[in-house]
Amino acid sequence: MKTIIITGGYGQLGASCKKNLKKDFNVILTGKRLVEEGVKLDITDQNDIANVYSDYNPDVVLNLAAMTDVDKCEREKHTAKQINFEGVKNLCKNFTGHFIQLSTDYVFDGLSGPYNELDKVNPISYYGETKLEAENWLINNYNKSTILRANVIYSYSKRTNASFVKWVVDSLKNNKEINVVNDQWNNPTWTESISAIINNIVDTGLTGLYNYGDKDFMSRYDFAILISKVFNLDKTLIKPINTSNLNQIAKRPLKSGLKTEKIESRLGIVPNSVENCLIKIHDNLSK
Repeated sequence: MKTIIITGGYGQLGASCKKNLKKDFNVILTGKRLVEEGVKLDITDQNDIANVYSDYNPDVVLNLAAMTDVDKCEREKHTAKQINFEGVKNLCKNFTGHFIQLSTDYVFDGLSGPYNELDKVNPISYYGETKLEAENWLINNYNKSTILRANVIYSYSKRTNASFVKWVVDSLKNNKEINVVNDQWNNPTWTESISAIINNIVDTGLTGLYNYGDKDFMSRYDFAILISKVFNLDKTLIKPINTSNLNQIAKRPLKSGLKTEKIESRLGIVPNSVENCLIKIHDNLSK
């Protein structure tokens, strides 16, 4: 049985990967801060990495660890680079197994999405720059790697506040009015969809660069409206705004999203519809 180390494993995607991968593989969750069921691993610390590799001798490393706060990356560029780029190099040093890197649609400028793997990359934020640096380093230096780009990853997990779905549902349940941008377009992707893809990648040993997102392209505002519909909540509490109204430090790609034909053909998969994913989340919460 293959042993998989998941870095940054305590977030919403790590939880889904643990649940779905543990059926077929020996899964070791790691994170910078220690929790009960995991292992402490700081990917900026080479000694930490060496000790964990020595203890568990992984066949696969799935790197979910990243500094994903886009504005914070703009403010703290050194830290962002240490985690998002140098951390990848650290993990690959003295490792010869299958390395899987989660990347992002933020490597694109968002002027003409959705994008396929051959489209020109042009990040407009420092977060996107660091993720692209990691992609390029892996392509040029680590043959046994898989880069999987994703966008707007969501679930409903009590362990994290990072999920857009959880924020919308919790806000509307509390009759709280929320502002949601109507000019950012993506194909939102359920953590269960991504973890199923990752399972398939580990199982087949697929390498290379791939985009994955669920089936439907929509604005963040329309996504929020769909969430309110599935969860039977008051959509009038959702107010549309433009991204420019937020006065954020870092630029966001607006017309983005990821085309999935390449990975569909390689793995024989069909992306899920966003509505069906939301219905499954709702049904699971209702049990």
